[in-house]
Amino acid sequence: MKLATLKQGGRDGTLVVVRRDLARCLPVPAIARTLQAALDDWQACEPQLRQVYEALNSDTVESQPFDQAACHSPLPRAYQWADGSAYINHVELVRKARNAEMPPSFYTDPLMYQGGSDSFIGPRDAVVADESWGIDFEAEVTVVTGDLPMGATPAEAAKAIRLLMLVNDVSLRNLIPNELAKGFGFFQSKPASAFSPIAVTPDELGDAWKDAKVHLPLVVHLNDKLFGKPEAGVDMTFDFGQLIAHVAKTRELEAGSIIGSGTVSNKQGDLWGSSIEHGGVGYCCLAEVRTYETIEQGEPSTPFMRDGDVVRVEMFDREGRSVFGTIENRVVARKG
Repeated sequence: MKLATLKQGGRDGTLVVVRRDLARCLPVPAIARTLQAALDDWQACEPQLRQVYEALNSDTVESQPFDQAACHSPLPRAYQWADGSAYINHVELVRKARNAEMPPSFYTDPLMYQGGSDSFIGPRDAVVADESWGIDFEAEVTVVTGDLPMGATPAEAAKAIRLLMLVNDVSLRNLIPNELAKGFGFFQSKPASAFSPIAVTPDELGDAWKDAKVHLPLVVHLNDKLFGKPEAGVDMTFDFGQLIAHVAKTRELEAGSIIGSGTVSNKQGDLWGSSIEHGGVGYCCLAEVRTYETIEQGEPSTPFMRDGDVVRVEMFDREGRSVFGTIENRVVARKG
């Protein structure tokens, strides 16, 4: 099942069920006005939403054209946005570039930070920032949970996954060092993120959803040039069940909590062997290619995003059909 939120009807938007081919949709106010309302009463709402989805796909119900540009993030705001770093290759590279050792615990205990979730930007909205802040994108896979008690096991946590989305987790790299030096984590360096237009139930992925991981490439373009296509199910040290259980160790999770995988990253060879132009899988953030350049050349040569740059993030099924729709964010210089 595919769900989206239109930018109408208030700050939490209007929930619509989206046809599998992404061409048509239908608001469902009699079932749930917003996605959060559906998640709050998922046991009752989910079967009704599925009936609408089946009717849309069989073209037996009146519907309206679906416009991705009219969408907000599926949850325009959320009770929880906790982002992990499940792809240890990414962490290893970043630490290697600054000659820092990898603590052994990083391989057994997930890294996690709590992001701002009072507001997200839409999948086609601008990223407004100052170039001097070091603007970067991070393409990731995320899940949305139902209610989950404190102390849930990874298996219990995996069963609580209601939806999956993609995200562009915007990072301001030049602000990160000073924040981390304070010993209190990210804040100003992590502005509002943009999620994919569409959230899907796990069964929508078929056999690409296995072991609480998505086994499909995550495709990233920068200024219409292919930048990366790593496999999301490869080199993921911690699956989503483990990530969610990590969050739930000391607190319960409320329906609508979003948990991120961290930047999707596959192990690669040298810089040239891993670039798209030379048959490699490429990258899901600028920091990673800059890290390879630092390791191999002594300093990075790839710049962070500049005013007017556009990043596009999407995922396709085995038949080449878009699963989540497209995130496409343009950088716009901050005024004043």
